[in-house]
Amino acid sequence: MKIIKEKERNKTSLSTFEELESEVRSYCRSFPTVFNRAKGYKLWSAEGKEYIDFFAGAGGLNYGHNDFKMKSKLLEYIMNDGVTHSLDMATKAKEKFLRRFKEVILEPRNLDYKTMFPGPTGTNAVESALKLARKVTGRVTVFSFTNAFHGMTMGSLSVTANSFKRNGAGAPLNYTCRMPYDQYMGEDVDTSDYIEKLITDNGSGIPLPAAIILETVQGEGGLNAASTCWLKKIEQICRRYKILLIVDDIQAGCGRTGTFFSFEPAGIVPDIVCLSKSIGGYGLPLSLTLIKPEYDVWSPGEHNGTFRGNNMAFVTAAEALTYWENDSFEKEIKEKAKIIRRFLLNVVDKYPELQGKVRGRGLMQGVACGVEGLAQKICGASFERGLVMETAGPNSEVFKLFPPLNIDREGLQRGLNILEASIQSCLNQCINEKICS
Repeated sequence: MKIIKEKERNKTSLSTFEELESEVRSYCRSFPTVFNRAKGYKLWSAEGKEYIDFFAGAGGLNYGHNDFKMKSKLLEYIMNDGVTHSLDMATKAKEKFLRRFKEVILEPRNLDYKTMFPGPTGTNAVESALKLARKVTGRVTVFSFTNAFHGMTMGSLSVTANSFKRNGAGAPLNYTCRMPYDQYMGEDVDTSDYIEKLITDNGSGIPLPAAIILETVQGEGGLNAASTCWLKKIEQICRRYKILLIVDDIQAGCGRTGTFFSFEPAGIVPDIVCLSKSIGGYGLPLSLTLIKPEYDVWSPGEHNGTFRGNNMAFVTAAEALTYWENDSFEKEIKEKAKIIRRFLLNVVDKYPELQGKVRGRGLMQGVACGVEGLAQKICGASFERGLVMETAGPNSEVFKLFPPLNIDREGLQRGLNILEASIQSCLNQCINEKICS
């Protein structure tokens, strides 16, 4: 009897999570299996089924699962009794990361930022950026954009657009104004002109903001990519009216769009940059707020957090920067991005029933489907065939490709083949349902 009970206890089942975990859980509903092992661009369930990962931890695993060099550095650090927790005390692990980040990332791009560790997650970076912008300018209003997503804490939610997530706050989300993102009003409307009109018109009723916060590519909002021209105009507006420009590069940064920072192709220099997700390299929690030195006006301890000194993440983050010591990795990302773009354009052309539109940049691309619920069905069918991917957009209308940046060509093509087979299957099912009805 004891042996039987032990087997039952060890048996892998989703029922454990249904019984013991909160109803708030989400991704495990989209991917209904228990994962047990991961390496590179692959995941394996407890039953041994292999999956190709086109999800990459929602952008938190740009370098894939269990990168060998990062893992080796981490294990060495742990075995040598390296400091694990230190709040914001000085440690050798933090020192190495700070110096490597400056030498490998900032200096080659002629960027001068002070690095703040606000806490372990992306929303911590956004919260600190909003607080600092208000402290610097003495103003309280912040402009954010339609379809934006910046995090789930109260300040971050106030600049997030998704109504479902905003409603979860259970309280008013104040001191922000929602502005139309690039092409939100159509391709022929330059929304930057609208924004400047509101700022300059004494009759607009809109106060001069402390900051404008934006994503150059809106990940959760549906892979909307801002044009270089529009981004430049937004920066110019910020300079003219002494508004701080905050770029949330939490999902689009760390190489996801092709360059380390997503704003590099536009030639703009934000006043504050928010980084998280893949900055830790290995999937360990780490978050940075990059601040132009003239705006680093914090008093000691004015923004803090118990887990802002995650030394194990400093170790893997420093090693992850090895990928960026020359331009070869960046070139690889851009070549893979071209493969994905060609595939998606072909899919949209080949399957007009999708009513599809290709969106995104780099290795964060996807297709917005004009048929309600179709993107979700495609992701579900893909999972059944061994491909993990998710939807994006306010109505989950976009199926989103987010493979690890270092996926090899064979793995990328295998994933694309599964995706196309899933599209065909879902479209055939839709046709049959219409015939039956």
